Amino acid sequence: MAYNERNEKIIKKNDVDWSQSKVIFISPQFTTYQRKAIEFRDLPIELWEVKLYSNNTVLFNQIQAPEKSESVTSLSQKSEVVKKVSKEVKVYSKEIHLEKASENIKSIYEELKDSILSIATDIITKPTAKYIAFIHGTNFVDIVLYRNQLNLFLNMKKGTLNDPKNMARDVSNVGHWGNGDYEVIVNDSSNIGYTLSLIRQSYDKN
Repeated sequence: MAYNERNEKIIKKNDVDWSQSKVIFISPQFTTYQRKAIEFRDLPIELWEVKLYSNNTVLFNQIQAPEKSESVTSLSQKSEVVKKVSKEVKVYSKEIHLEKASENIKSIYEELKDSILSIATDIITKPTAKYIAFIHGTNFVDIVLYRNQLNLFLNMKKGTLNDPKNMARDVSNVGHWGNGDYEVIVNDSSNIGYTLSLIRQSYDKN
C-alpha cells in the first residue's frame, strides 16, 4: 500500500477486489431492523458503525452477520426487486469453495481456519471468486481450496519470510490468485502448527 506526503493511504486499482459488488452503510448506530439486512448470506451488504471519541480518534467497527444465515433466494419469489438483485449480483460464500474439496481437505481447512482466527478476535474472513481471504487491515493470508490440497498465499515480499523447513515456494514471478510472494501447500494436518507460524509472520508484517 502506498502513502502520500500526509501519510494517507493511496488506493490503487490493483488494491481493490473488483470480483464482486456490494453496498456499504456507515452510521453511528443501526437499529435491530437494519442489522437484519446482513443476515442473508448471499446479499452483498455491509454495516459499519463509526464512533468519534473526545481525543479525535475515529473507530470503525464492522457489524458481523451470524455464522449461519438465511439465503435471500427464500424471499425472491415474494419480491421482484430481490429477484432482480439476486440475478445481477454474484456473492461468493465459504460453502462455494468447500464444495470443491474432499472431506479430508474440508476438515483440514476448518482446523486451520480456527487456528488463524485464534490469532486475534477481529480477523475477518472474506470469500472471493478465487480464494478465501483472512483480513486484518489487509489480506495477510489467502486460501485457495482444491479437492486434495489447500494453497495458501502469504502476503509478504520475497526474502522476508523465516521458513527453516522451506515449506513456502517463491511465487513472486509466477501468476497466482492470492496476495504475496509466498505459496504454502497443505494436504495433511501434520504441519498445521508450523504453517500457522508462517501465517503469523504475515499477520505481524501486515
